[in-house]
This record gives sequence, C-alpha cells and structure tokens, in this order.
Amino acid sequence: MDGLVQPDDVKPVRVGLTGGIGSGKSLVARCWVDLGAVLVDTDAIARSLTAPGGAALPAISAEFGATMIGADGALDRAAMRERVFADPAAKQRLEALLHPMIRAECEAQAADAGSAPFIVFDVPLLVESGGWRERVEYVLVVDCDVETQIERVIHRSGWPRETVEAVIKSQATREARRAQADAVIYNDGGMTPEGLCEEVRRLATLWNNRAHPR
Repeated sequence: MDGLVQPDDVKPVRVGLTGGIGSGKSLVARCWVDLGAVLVDTDAIARSLTAPGGAALPAISAEFGATMIGADGALDRAAMRERVFADPAAKQRLEALLHPMIRAECEAQAADAGSAPFIVFDVPLLVESGGWRERVEYVLVVDCDVETQIERVIHRSGWPRETVEAVIKSQATREARRAQADAVIYNDGGMTPEGLCEEVRRLATLWNNRAHPR
C-alpha cells in the first residue's frame, strides 16, 4: 500500500463502511481496494446465499413459502422486496435468517486477508443490523442529501421514485448513521470520483499511522 506502513506481524485495521442507497458507497469501496485493502462485500455475500443453490434458500422457502423462489431457482428479490416493505415483521424474519450467515462468511473472508493493511466491510445495513461497532476499529459513513440519493438511483436503476423513497425510508436515517461514524465523507454534487479517493487516502493514512506509529 503506497505510503502506508503495514508490519508483517500485526493484524489489518478493520473498517466498517456504510451509507444509504445512492450515496456512492460502492465507489468509495473501490477506492479502498485501489489502496490495497481487502473488501468484504455483504451485499455480494447475501446474493450468493440467495442465488440458485444458495445456502439460505431452504430456510427462506420454509419461512416465507416456495413462491419467494423464482423460476431460476434464486430468491425472487422483487417479490421479497415488496413483501418486506409491506410487512416490517417479515423484514425482521428475513434478517434473522440472513444476518448470522452473512456474518459467518464475513469472518471467513476476513481470515484470509493475509498482510493487507485494511479489511473494509461494506455493510449497507451496518446501523440497522447492529453489532458492527464492536467488530471494527472504525466506521466510515458515505453521506449525501436524500434528493441526491433519489436522483442517482432513478438514473442508474430506472426504479420509480416511490420505490426509491420506500427503500430510503426502510434504511437508517442519515443522522443515525452519522451518530455511529468515526468519519463521514460527504458525496454531494461537487464531489468527483478523484475527490472521493483522495478522502479515502487521507483517512487510510491517518488510521494506518495510528495503528502503526513510527
């Protein structure tokens, strides 16, 4: 990792990365990877658990019915999204099934980090799922105005505005995320991808030097 010190006999610094939908969190995650961090992506893990043959599918089918499994053998994500938006209790039941599996896979991937200076856990629901504050040294929040979130998601996904607003309402508030943050990167209109990566480099240098003072 250019310019950063990582002795061979110390553990990587663990960072929890979170932000609302459309905040630009995925771009920030790529900035970390470019600096040599190992990325543990909880969304990717969740997708693998609910893909055809995924380990979570039997429990989901038993809990919610076979109609939640699509013709391709994977979780019908659109149907499940509609279900949990309409029924908060269903959301809690789904999370109770998935979160332990996701956390176990996170730790398995983290154990393979080797000599990487950082392990970055990309966790969209870091605040909502709880327990992450105790598992990482730092929490980094990517933040932006709600209207910016809505415009970005509509542009990239083509979702109707009402769907995007429903997703945002189902997530933690900006205030709740910032309350758990050790650092916040604001990614509104004037921020460029290069600017985001520069913010990441600044934080990486700071946190690495704290962990490994010269």
